[in-house]
Amino acid sequence: MTDAPVHSVGWWWRFGTEILRKAGIEGADRDAQLILASHLKADPGTLRLQMDRELTATEFSEAGQQAYQTDLQSRAAGRPVSKILGTRAFWESTFYVNDDVLDPRPDTELLIEVALQRPYARCLDLGTGSGCIAITLALQNGGASILATDISEKALQVARRNARAIGVESGLEFRRSDWLEAVEGKFDLIVSNPPYIAADEMSELAPDLAFDPREALTDEADGLSAYRVIAAQAPDYLLPGGRLLVEIGWRQGDIVADMFKAAGFDDLRVLKDLAGHDRVVAAVWRG
Repeated sequence: MTDAPVHSVGWWWRFGTEILRKAGIEGADRDAQLILASHLKADPGTLRLQMDRELTATEFSEAGQQAYQTDLQSRAAGRPVSKILGTRAFWESTFYVNDDVLDPRPDTELLIEVALQRPYARCLDLGTGSGCIAITLALQNGGASILATDISEKALQVARRNARAIGVESGLEFRRSDWLEAVEGKFDLIVSNPPYIAADEMSELAPDLAFDPREALTDEADGLSAYRVIAAQAPDYLLPGGRLLVEIGWRQGDIVADMFKAAGFDDLRVLKDLAGHDRVVAAVWRG
């Protein structure tokens, strides 16, 4: 029995691109490339150099072809590539993601940039989700002690899996907690990317956000509930001079900054992302 060819790399790439383009997927060519590379266990960047290479039935079996087409249909229906492939690049690492956690996005990297502007010895990450913030901060400061909390045990399972896979477990603890409810001790850095979308804004979201857990997106109220809790309770857990950094929605900068100021924080800064939108509020607790 011969190992017959089953079309070229380029044929399957064009096949996938056409399906996604007809579905109105922006970046159809790129997404088809990523999905095909995953099924061929290849580096996506090398596929363009292999467009004319014929694939064989051993390399791309009938079952593999069917799985590829199933993933293409999932993407055509709006499911993000990261949730199809189960991975998302963030900062300098690749994180496992599923439907139990928020998909890490480049905007959140601003929170990391600001956190790294000053040293920290004890850090608290509230609502850790995939663990992308806590794990990245642990990687960048191997001597720090970091506690990461989440109310969702399923999210914590994902975060622990990422910590093991990336090789960061020493000095990093994951704990189930409703915000600061199960937290003890004092920290010189508290970070959080809480649910900040108002309930009445949920219908306006990009389709791919439908595949993130709803509780990680909205408080089912005005989008400010988590900030009220953090503003009221964080002072009890910060050392003098400790910093509080939170990601925000693009229209919430002044509101959250005023909330923190009223709670006794100073050195308030509202920082913009690369798109020019308010993205992070930074504050200092003087004690």
